[in-house]
Order: sequence, then C-alpha cells, then structure tokens
Amino acid sequence: MITSIRGVLREILDEEVRLEVGALEYQILVPEFVHRQLQSRVGEEVKLFTIHYFEGNPMQGKVVPRLVGFSSANELEFFELFCTADGVGTRKAIKALARPPQEVARAIQQEDGKWLSTLPGIGKASADKIVAALKNKVVRFAMGVPGSGGTTGPLAAKVGKGYEEALQALLALGHSPPDARARLDRAHTALGDKAEIEDILREIYKS
Repeated sequence: MITSIRGVLREILDEEVRLEVGALEYQILVPEFVHRQLQSRVGEEVKLFTIHYFEGNPMQGKVVPRLVGFSSANELEFFELFCTADGVGTRKAIKALARPPQEVARAIQQEDGKWLSTLPGIGKASADKIVAALKNKVVRFAMGVPGSGGTTGPLAAKVGKGYEEALQALLALGHSPPDARARLDRAHTALGDKAEIEDILREIYKS
C-alpha cells in the first residue's frame, strides 16, 4: 500500500491533483481544504500522505482503486476518523471536508451541528450522527495536537488524559478553543505532562 508519495505537482483539477513521479503520473483525490493548500504549488515538488480505497460495485465487477492525499499525517488521521461516523464513508468525507480538520474537530467537540451542516453533503441528521460518534475522539485535533506527523506546541507530543479532560471542561465553561489551548499550554509549562484535571484547572484559575 502506498502511504506517501513525493513528486512534481503537474495539474490541479476539481477533486484531484496529478503528481508526476519519475516516468509515472498519479491521479490523487483530495478534499477541498487540501486543494486550496496546493493551488499555488503547481510545478513544485510536494509530498502527500495517502490512503487507498476502492470505488465501485464488486458485485458488478467494477472496482477502481483510488488514492486520497493529504499534506500531513495528522490530516490523514483525522480523515480516517471522520469516515468512521455513521453514514459518512470515504467519498462523502472527501466532498464534506471543505474546511481544515481543526475547525471541523472544534465544531464536533462543541456539538455545533449547525456549523457542521454547512459542510458540503452534510445535513442536520448527518451532523448529529457525526457529533454523537466523534465528540469524545477529536480533542487532540481540536487542540491542534498532531499524532505521528509532527508537533505544533508544548502539548503536541505528550498531552495526557488530564489535558484532554481539562480542554472539554474549559470549552463547557464557555472558553473559546484558542483561549482554552493557550491556558492549557501555560498550565503544561508549570505542571508537566502527566497532571490530573483537578491540578490543571487549579493552576489555570489560581490567579
């Protein structure tokens, strides 16, 4: 299975890009948020993290292997999680993810079905199913904390369960995601990786 691919970006079409790798040119499907990231990079060498899926009806003998590409491993991981929600699937997720994963994850975390229903192909019923399935699984993405693909701040590589629980508590208390993340970063600097939620919240509100 191809897990990543590096080559010269030759063309950007509506839902796909064409990547030249040696003597071969690959067709790679991309969500809209990745499409926007790549618009200014035609002619440059780029690396995409990829997954395979099969499109078509096996019963009719019409199955086509497809590659789906992302700019980071974290984006790919979120996409795979998003696909697990009831009624979503790969093709629907490609169409729906017009906004960056962190924005989508924040909406799920905050149970904002109205915002989610503005995504292409996601109605109210689908938004409710996505929230129900994923609201307890997207904390790291909502915080901008990646998995194996890199780091974005003090919490990135070593965030523990206490910080995840503290994030949910701060959001429930009405803090915006950026403010919650900033407060958690400061608490992490003072307390380290393994602090419990009670100690984290005490540190945040001690002043």
